[in-house]
Amino acid sequence: MRALLVLLLMAVVGCTGTGTLAPKPLYRDPIFDGAADPAIIYSQAEGKWLMFHTMRRANVAGLTAVSWVHGTPIGVAESTDGAHWAYRGQIDFPENMPPDIQGKDSPATYWAPALLRHGDTYHMYLTMVPGIFNDWNHPRRIVHLTSADLKQWQYQSSLKLASDKVIDAAVMQLPNGSWRLWYNNEAAAKTTFYADSQDLYHWVDKGSAKLPQDRGEAPLVFKWRGHYWLINDLLGNRGLGVYKSSDASNWLRQPHDLLSQAGRGLDDQNGGHHPAVIVSGDRAYLYYFVHPGVAADSDQADSKRSSIQVVELMLRDGWLRADRDAPSYIELLPPELARHD
Repeated sequence: MRALLVLLLMAVVGCTGTGTLAPKPLYRDPIFDGAADPAIIYSQAEGKWLMFHTMRRANVAGLTAVSWVHGTPIGVAESTDGAHWAYRGQIDFPENMPPDIQGKDSPATYWAPALLRHGDTYHMYLTMVPGIFNDWNHPRRIVHLTSADLKQWQYQSSLKLASDKVIDAAVMQLPNGSWRLWYNNEAAAKTTFYADSQDLYHWVDKGSAKLPQDRGEAPLVFKWRGHYWLINDLLGNRGLGVYKSSDASNWLRQPHDLLSQAGRGLDDQNGGHHPAVIVSGDRAYLYYFVHPGVAADSDQADSKRSSIQVVELMLRDGWLRADRDAPSYIELLPPELARHD
C-alpha cells in the first residue's frame, strides 16, 4: 500500500525519479548553524558518503564585521543514501603547515574543501586564511593535503598560483590522464583561473580560464551527458552561472542561471551558493547552500545562517535545469558501480 501511495504521489507531481526523497533543508550544521561549501566523497572503507563543509560561525554572539566567516573549521557529515545526513565531527588538520598560512594571533581559517580519490589516496585542496579578520584584505592560499582514510591528513604543499588571494579549488582528471585545477583569483576581479598537473602534486598555473561573462567564485567542474560543465557562484544571492565545453578549455555560457529565484521549500528562500555535484550513472545531483534569510523557527531576519539543499539536475535543450521546488529523489551508487561519461 505504501509503495502504491508513493507511485501515485510521484505521478501527481510529475516526478519520475527513483531513490530516497531528500528533506528540506537537507542538512544543517548543529554546532554553528552555518553549513556552507559542501564537498561530497564516497568512503570506500566505510561504505558511506561523507560531506565535508565549511562551518561558518553564524550563531556565535559578539563577532564583528566578517569575523564570523573566519576562524571556521571543516565539519563532516555522513550518509548512506545521499539524502539523509548526520553530523559526525570536525577535521583535525596537521600542525606542520608553514607559518605563513596558519594564524599567528588567532586560529587559522579553513574554507571550501575540494576532494578526490586517486588510487588508494584521498586528496584535499583546501583554502586557508592565516587567522581571524574583520575584513577581506588578507592573504588566502590553497593547500594540498592527503589521506589514506579521510580522517588523518598530511600536508603536502601550498600551491603556487596566480596571486596570494586565491580560493575555492576544483580538480578534475582530463582524458589524457593529466589533472586540471580551477580556482577563483580574487586579485583578478574574482574571475576563474586554472592550473595543470601531471601528478596532483606539482602544478603549473595557466592563467585565466577565459570564461565568458565571468565574475563569481567557487568554480565547480564535472563531466555529464557528453560535455564538461562548469558551475560558479554568481554572488549576491544571484544563483549559479553555468558553462559548457567539449574539451574543458573552451566554454560557452548557458543563457539562463540556476537557482537564481527563491525556492518555496523550508530554508530555501534565496539564491543558491557554492555547489557540489555528484554524478551517479546517468543522473546528477546538485548540492548547494542557501541563506534562507530568517532565523531558525522564527520570522526574524538572519543573514548569517545557512543550510545545505539538494536538487536533481536535468538536461533540456542542451542546457542544465534545476527545479528546486520539485521533490528530489536521491539514488547514489558507489563509484565503482556508477559508470558515467
